[in-house]
Amino acid sequence: MILITEFMDEAAVERLKAARPTSYAPQLADRPEELASRVDGVQALIVRNRTQVTAALLDAASRLRVVGRLGVGLDNIDLDACKALGVEVFPAIGANALSVAEYVVANALALLRGAYQANARMLVGDWPRADCSGREASGRRLGLIGFGANGQETARLARALGMQVMAFDPMLPPEHPAWQGAQAASLDEVMEQADVISLHVPLTDQTRHMINADRLARMKTGAVVINAARGGVVDDAALAEALHQGQIAGAALDVFETEPLTRDAAQVFAGIHNLVLTPHVAGVTKDSNVRVSAMIADHVLDRLA
Repeated sequence: MILITEFMDEAAVERLKAARPTSYAPQLADRPEELASRVDGVQALIVRNRTQVTAALLDAASRLRVVGRLGVGLDNIDLDACKALGVEVFPAIGANALSVAEYVVANALALLRGAYQANARMLVGDWPRADCSGREASGRRLGLIGFGANGQETARLARALGMQVMAFDPMLPPEHPAWQGAQAASLDEVMEQADVISLHVPLTDQTRHMINADRLARMKTGAVVINAARGGVVDDAALAEALHQGQIAGAALDVFETEPLTRDAAQVFAGIHNLVLTPHVAGVTKDSNVRVSAMIADHVLDRLA
């Protein structure tokens, strides 16, 4: 039995159904008690980021052999419990890297140019040409915090725009070929020297609030920050304060400490105009969903076979 608890490409779902008994129930991501009552007998569980794969859920799924993650972040999955029970966890590494990279580059261009703020003023007859002139990306420095598949794809697109790339990633071996196109740097060097800072790290005890008030204070006044990694890596309140104070030039956030972003949680960003907010979609396009879903379907079927 295969259980899918979040949205998946229709063609991949149909392929799973043709091969194995499969239940497609994306509503279960927000119904943990119902999910727990349905996992007995399930051999493969396919999730995104909202489904919490806890030790208690794993105990209820006594026949579970594999968890397929439609994406790359694993902070919603108890990896230690999976390992102890012999449950394989398979993320779709690389399948949505291009979507994430395009999101980062698109927002870098928008934030540097600043023209996206003109709509409201122009609709009332203003002509804010001087305020919308902005800056070019070419010749500016992109600082990547985390240099895995998503960071490397972002670097590739940025170099095509003429940007210089620097990256902080102590986990990537110095001999890795990716370093041929990027300057290895410390975290403080990235914060102090980059014009655009983009985050590509998981949420762990070590990375929680990695971007805090102290590190934001190190950024250039005209620099911008983009978080398409995980909520909690950035201290949202500290970032909002840095934007309010004009300490940095702008930000784009696709992930948040509270998801979905509630009205109360969103109040910290009220009145900030040089900010782009999106609902955790950087890695989700129609194209990437096809690739991610196909990869996970292939692996689940192979594992169950």
